[in-house]
Amino acid sequence: MSNSPSIFSRIVAREIPADIVFESDTIIAFRDIAPKAPVHVLVVPKTEQYSNVTELAAGDPALLAELVATAQQLADEQCGGQFRLIFNTGENAGQTVFHVHAHVLGGTLTEGSLGF
Repeated sequence: MSNSPSIFSRIVAREIPADIVFESDTIIAFRDIAPKAPVHVLVVPKTEQYSNVTELAAGDPALLAELVATAQQLADEQCGGQFRLIFNTGENAGQTVFHVHAHVLGGTLTEGSLGF
C-alpha cells in the first residue's frame, strides 16, 4: 500500500469533489464517476486501514456490518431495496483502489449487463 492517501481518503478530506449521498462519522457514500448501472454508489469506510473486504471482516466486523447496513439504506432510498452489492478484492478481480469499498448497483439490471 502506498504512503499517499487513497482517492477515497482525499474525498473524505474534501480534497477531491464527489457527489456525496451519505456520510456518518465512520462511512461515506458517493456516486461513482463512471456508473455501470442506473444507481451506482460507492460505500466507503473513512479509515484507510483495510485494503479489502476480507481484511475489514477480520479486523472490524462491526464496521463491515455498518457498511452493509448503509448499502441497504441507500438501496432502499434509491432503487426500492433491490440491488447488487459488490466488493472487488485484488487487482485481477478489478480492484483499482486499495481502500475497501462496496459498489451498490441498482435500477433495472439484467443478467450479463454487468459482465456476470
